[in-house]
Amino acid sequence: MDIDFAALTEYQRYKLMASLIVPRPIALVTTLGPDGVVNAAPFSMFNMLGEEPPIVMLSINRLQDGRLKDTAANIVARREFVVHLADEAIAAQMHRCGEAIPAHQSELDHVGLHAAPSKAVSPPRIVEAPVAFECRLWELLETESRQIFIGQVLWLHARDGLIDTERWRVRLQDYHPVGRFGASFYVRSRDRFAIGDEAGGPTPTATPIDEI
Repeated sequence: MDIDFAALTEYQRYKLMASLIVPRPIALVTTLGPDGVVNAAPFSMFNMLGEEPPIVMLSINRLQDGRLKDTAANIVARREFVVHLADEAIAAQMHRCGEAIPAHQSELDHVGLHAAPSKAVSPPRIVEAPVAFECRLWELLETESRQIFIGQVLWLHARDGLIDTERWRVRLQDYHPVGRFGASFYVRSRDRFAIGDEAGGPTPTATPIDEI
């Protein structure tokens, strides 16, 4: 099939790209609203962009009437946010953070997650998340449909025991984040294999995942 993207609608392009460029990591983002209420929302247009400086990318679409989503408006106003990676244990709660609730209510209360103070930014982190990156806005890019936030990572929180701080390796055998696959489908990250030199050759092997 050959498809001319110029002949498609914006929605058609979104559906194809979002269902083909998968799996995608999911950022569960906390921000603070103008009244201090903690907002939490999941976004799968998210990824790491570099390590010097350590930056991540978060892309948030505008609403149909052109207004900004709460997360985007809060980042624009305060220039701070916290990105969490969701694992299997909190996947359902992460998904429910995308539900529409009144602005005066926090999604954390709505889904039963708990907040703890951050170290370098005002939005709190989520206690139950295995990983949290405190971010300050580095740059804002804008397209017709989206705002793309480039955040500099200031601080990392990780579940106790997840990181070997002598070798600075993640104990991947204990890390099971979920990814976005398309529509309301998600994927687990337990079915893993190594390829190449670290696995002893080009054929997938049963090399222990914590050695990668």
